[in-house]
Amino acid sequence: MTERPFVPGDLDPPTTLVTEQFRLEPLGPQHNVADLAAWTSSIEHIRATPGYPDGSWPPLEGMTPERNLADLTRHAADFAARRGFTFTVLEPGTDDVVGCVYLYPPERDGTDVSVQSWVRADRAELDGPLADAVASWIHHDWPWSRPDRYGR
Repeated sequence: MTERPFVPGDLDPPTTLVTEQFRLEPLGPQHNVADLAAWTSSIEHIRATPGYPDGSWPPLEGMTPERNLADLTRHAADFAARRGFTFTVLEPGTDDVVGCVYLYPPERDGTDVSVQSWVRADRAELDGPLADAVASWIHHDWPWSRPDRYGR
């Protein structure tokens, strides 16, 4: 039996979502400095966000710019190989990272995509609007119909 691909072979994955409050673009090495600053400033807030139930991410210590760069490079490779799709959440009109969105193969039966997102603590008001915008985006522009939004 062959495993079903995460996305259909003919899908041209969406690469942006723009609202008045934020814009998404594929996460990559070019975001390293701003991404690292964003999540390290908000560890406790992110750990309290739906989708991060075990408290192991983000790490409390040991993350260097080089290790973060390796993570971003892995996410970019996953995107290119269509194994997962990670997006940085940017302030409109700037390159200021305010969060991240992860679309990866499901971990739970009965779902077809795992959806996680976080925003910086100082932009906590965007948490709900981001999660809702991503849910609508998945419904309209992606091939999944049973997302696992981790209780959202």
